Amino acid sequence: MLVASSRMYNVAPEVRSLWDGFFDWLSRQADADLEIVAHDAPAPLSELWQRPDLGAVFMCGYPFISMAPELRPIALAAPVALAAWSQAKPLYASHIVVAANNAAKTPKDLFGMTFGWTVRDSQSGYHALRRFLLEGFSSEFRDALPPAKGPFLNPTGIIQAVREGLVDAGPVDAYAFELLRVHAPEKISGVKVIATTPSTPCPLLIASRGTPHSLSDNLRNALLSAHEDAEGAKWLESLQLRRFAEVAIDDYAILAEYPGRIELESLHAW
Repeated sequence: MLVASSRMYNVAPEVRSLWDGFFDWLSRQADADLEIVAHDAPAPLSELWQRPDLGAVFMCGYPFISMAPELRPIALAAPVALAAWSQAKPLYASHIVVAANNAAKTPKDLFGMTFGWTVRDSQSGYHALRRFLLEGFSSEFRDALPPAKGPFLNPTGIIQAVREGLVDAGPVDAYAFELLRVHAPEKISGVKVIATTPSTPCPLLIASRGTPHSLSDNLRNALLSAHEDAEGAKWLESLQLRRFAEVAIDDYAILAEYPGRIELESLHAW
């Protein structure tokens, strides 16, 4: 038996039930025996990704592409969101949020704020924010870094930190934000989006390297054709997805390149 997990996008009970339904459909469609596991926070995602029995688990693109090719798990497929920031491709972005009563109106108003981050191996919760700050305020940050606090673990942790005044602003995975907006809007009350980072390759569904090729092929084929199946399409729509797409691994290389550029250009690790 292999495991399936929506941990990265298990942002509310309402959303988890939808992912559980989708993975149940996937299990039947791919003729795969998938056990759904939560791996709830604060358990590290890195521990989940190291399991030898992964069948369909979301993994952030940054740690995926940072691994040596011979150690990477099997890439199954990547989601294509309905939201405009996806550009109808397997891309995502990070929303920079501030408190709803914050006077900030434009990205430039973010200068001087204290920022929150999730974990340092997160594209959406750490590296995307650093790139955004460097490109928007590179001259201001030559001599002094913006104050920052973390880790806040995940998107809901960032939202809570902003709402409670622990930080002024922070990055929230735009797809996670969309799921909350549609299915649990009360969880994003008290914050507003002040900016959105450039889109980059999104988290992908993976299987462990030891998964039999016939099984990983079945899972991949079921994912890639989910939008063509009546039940699969229903689950995708409820999850604010257009379809799943093939993973172009070379596209993820940019995620590993940016942290190095940032270090060279003076925005060192917080």
